[in-house]
Amino acid sequence: MENNKGVLVLFSGPSGVGKDTVLEIVLAKDKSLQKSVSLTTRGIRENEIDGKDYYFISLPEFEKMIDNNEVLEFARYGQNLYGTPKAPVDKWLSEGKTVILKIEVQGANNIKKLYPESVGIFIMPPSMEELEQRLRSRGTEDESDIQKRLEIAQDEIGHSKDYDYLVVNDDLEKASENVLDILHKLYK
Repeated sequence: MENNKGVLVLFSGPSGVGKDTVLEIVLAKDKSLQKSVSLTTRGIRENEIDGKDYYFISLPEFEKMIDNNEVLEFARYGQNLYGTPKAPVDKWLSEGKTVILKIEVQGANNIKKLYPESVGIFIMPPSMEELEQRLRSRGTEDESDIQKRLEIAQDEIGHSKDYDYLVVNDDLEKASENVLDILHKLYK
């Protein structure tokens, strides 16, 4: 009997490592992959699309989903909540799809407890110096934010040993191909 259970992939790495860009390339090259869309209570930003970038919902809606066990994991950043909706992930897995959750380290640990068969891919910077340079070149954070992100990155990199695969993003195309190779081994 064939097992149609899908594969849940936990995709993590420090801020500024290029997770979004790598994932964008991977999803463009393999349309069979399913990316989970997170929930958030923060306001929608210019150029964001509800249901594509995030599901933008109110705080009471989010809290109700938590109470109803409809959120796999969540975290508070500032005044806003972010989390992973349970229903679409379970639906896609039951359909045999490979589902990718772009998720921070703490959330990945929580998901791993719920889905022990999930597979973790951690995107590493080539060096801390390169990561700092990437964060600075974005021009979106002030000095204290950059220092805080670098501190968090050190901690997250320390947890990379908990992941099944490490991919160094020293070249976007190469890193994307490495991630695709890993994913294809999982479901082909």
